[in-house]
Amino acid sequence: MPEGDTVWNTARVLHRALAGARLTASDFRVPQLATTDLAGWTVRESASRGKHLLLRLTAPNASSAPRGAAGTDGVHWTLHSHLRMDGAWRAYAPGERWSGRPAHLIRVVLRSPGAVAVGYHLHDLALVPTAEEDGLVGHLGPDLLGPDWDPAEAVRRLGTHPDQTIGEALLDQRNLAGVGNLYKCEVLFLRGVSPWAPVGAVTDLPGMVSLAQRLLAANRGRWTQSTTGSLHRGQTSYVYGRRAQPCRRCGTAIRKQELGERVTYWCPVCQPERPDAPAPT
Repeated sequence: MPEGDTVWNTARVLHRALAGARLTASDFRVPQLATTDLAGWTVRESASRGKHLLLRLTAPNASSAPRGAAGTDGVHWTLHSHLRMDGAWRAYAPGERWSGRPAHLIRVVLRSPGAVAVGYHLHDLALVPTAEEDGLVGHLGPDLLGPDWDPAEAVRRLGTHPDQTIGEALLDQRNLAGVGNLYKCEVLFLRGVSPWAPVGAVTDLPGMVSLAQRLLAANRGRWTQSTTGSLHRGQTSYVYGRRAQPCRRCGTAIRKQELGERVTYWCPVCQPERPDAPAPT
């Protein structure tokens, strides 16, 4: 699943391609929006909220709103999408060949005089009044890369479930929005905390959320994610994706184990395990 910095970068790609442009055509390939026509609509901005993408538009007038849609003023709308594990947006120049993904995965095409934006395998695609965005993203915790980032609130939310494992709590977007499996594993390693430790046993939650925010922020604007400071292949992570390879600190073999619905990588020496942790593989 894309991490928050990947979604942030994707939002910036769409913003550079479409912001300020009037759409000349749209093609939705999902049943709920199949008859929606955004030709004549103006793209105001593209933004991210955690792992959600929000393309904000202005309709020419209230009467051009989608048929049967409830709304506020009927003019300001948001096209929401979520990448999940396999979604992607790509921006092309007019006439440029679309490449990289098969055509049957296309869910939406937005055309403007200067660019064509193509959404592949998007999830939770919806067009809602901008004033009602909270219905889609209001449940999220503070966004690590957003203007609302509030570390104290993130710590408070994490602490509301002291018996939950810290590995699962960091992935819960209701606590803090943007951490994915890569950053979960890397933050826990860097803080020397076992993924199976209960939240209530973690002595420095403020330090943990602060580190998570710094790591995501450091990777904004580039597609190669690194927590080590190196951008060389095979050197970008401490534990993530490195099962059976030696720990960069102590040399112990990195282990991999399922935690909840996601796999976790960790060093059993640098991150001492609880006695009741699952047997590693």
